[in-house]
Amino acid sequence: MTRLAVIPALAATPAFAAEKAFFSLGNTDFIVLIGFVVFIGILVYFKVPGMLTGMLDKRAEGIRSDLDEARNLREEAQSLLASFERKSAEVKEQADRIIAAARSDAEEAAEQAKKDLDASIARRIRAAEDQIASAEASALRSVRNRAITAATAAAAEVLAKDMDEDRAGALFDEALETVQAKLH
Repeated sequence: MTRLAVIPALAATPAFAAEKAFFSLGNTDFIVLIGFVVFIGILVYFKVPGMLTGMLDKRAEGIRSDLDEARNLREEAQSLLASFERKSAEVKEQADRIIAAARSDAEEAAEQAKKDLDASIARRIRAAEDQIASAEASALRSVRNRAITAATAAAAEVLAKDMDEDRAGALFDEALETVQAKLH
C-alpha cells in the first residue's frame, strides 16, 4: 500500500511541468526521485517500518503499563487517604472524649475542692469558736480567782478587825464540827 501512495506523490512534481524530459540522468529531479525510491526500498528491505512500528508498540505498551501503574498508585493513594481520614476522625473523636473527660474531672475536682474548702472553713470557724470559748472560760476563771482572792483578802481584813480570841475559838470549833460531820 505504501508503494501505491508513492507513485501519485511522485507524479505530481513540478518536474512534469518542465520542458525538458523528466526521465533523463541530466534532470536532477529524476536523480533525486531515484535516490528517494532507493532509500525507501532500503528501508523496506531492512524492515525499518516494522521495527518502527514495533518500537512504537513497545512504547505504547510501556505507556499503558505506566498508566496502569499510575492508576493503581492513585487507587492506593486514595485508599491510604481514606484510611488516614478515618484515623484522623477517630483521633479527633478520641481527643474530644479526652477533653470532655478532663472537663468533667476538672469540674468534679473543683466541686470537691469547694467542698473541702467549705469543710476547712467550718473546721477553722469551730476551732476559732473553741479558742474563743476557751479564752472566755480562762478569762472567767481568772476573773473569778481574782474576785475570790480579793473577797478572801477583804474578808480576812474584815474578820481581822472584828475578830477577838473568843470569837475565833468559837468559829474554829464550829468549822471543826462541820468537817467532822462531813467526813463521817
